[in-house]
Amino acid sequence: MKFETRYEQLRRRVDDYLRRFITEQKPVSVYRPIRYVLNSGGKRIRPVLTLLACEAVGGTTKDALHAAAGIEILHNFTLVHDDIMDNASSRRGRATVHTKWDDNVAILVGDELLALAYRALLRTTSERIQQIAKVFTEGVVEVCEGQGYDKEFETRNDVTVNDYLLMIRKKTGKMVSVAAEIGGLIGGGSQKEIRALRNYGYFVGRAFQLQDDLLDIVADEKKFGKAVGGDIVEGKRTVLLLEALRRARGRDRVCLQAVLQKRGVTKASIADVRGIYERTGVLESTRQRVVQDTARAQQAVLTLSPTPARAMLLWLTKILLHRTF
Repeated sequence: MKFETRYEQLRRRVDDYLRRFITEQKPVSVYRPIRYVLNSGGKRIRPVLTLLACEAVGGTTKDALHAAAGIEILHNFTLVHDDIMDNASSRRGRATVHTKWDDNVAILVGDELLALAYRALLRTTSERIQQIAKVFTEGVVEVCEGQGYDKEFETRNDVTVNDYLLMIRKKTGKMVSVAAEIGGLIGGGSQKEIRALRNYGYFVGRAFQLQDDLLDIVADEKKFGKAVGGDIVEGKRTVLLLEALRRARGRDRVCLQAVLQKRGVTKASIADVRGIYERTGVLESTRQRVVQDTARAQQAVLTLSPTPARAMLLWLTKILLHRTF
């Protein structure tokens, strides 16, 4: 079976689960926006990783479906709250919850999604359910810490590239790592196998975020599903901006300082900043970081026994490496 076909099958299984999962109808103010969020589509990368990780150590996708759905619901909880904090107007090409309804509804919906994520996870039948719940909970803690760093960085002028890498390890990489680790636990993996899956998820997660940073400045806006250059307009401390600041001189550095301090930055500034990124070489150096992390993820998963699931995990790293949206 082609990998694309198999991925689509797994993604549809998660979508079908999410559509059936919410049976409550009232209060409408809570459950209508929740359905709006969970039915918004998306690549479902994290739950698919959970299903594949479970298979890769000898389990079945059926064993891991509850947990996979819980991880996807948790991911959507973080998106709903992040969109409020970032004042984002669109997500996946649709209005964000706080835009379509209001901030209070979005906060409540996010809180409910967190509870629903645990409801789904705890339907998992496994002798390791306590360990699974612990890994899941630590993921929630670190995601919130990562978002905390992200917000702190908005007002700091001394953020380093290493600070940024720590932030994305927590905010993005941790939940991808958790997704793979939980799949391994449900599948009955050995300590060595679970460690390999954890490392695989960590490097895939970091590569994914760095690629996302790149796409924010180079992607096709229609495919990307949100405004290109948004990180620049918002003065976000990304690896691109921080590394370019370290390398830039003269007018280029003055321009980047203005971005950092959000002084008169508009959409028209995006092309100027992209030019600086090209001249300083940070676009290429960030691409190389993505390539290196992808290779590390592949090295980790290659320690597992050869199976169709392992082959698909390797394929997935290549897809993420070359994605354009």
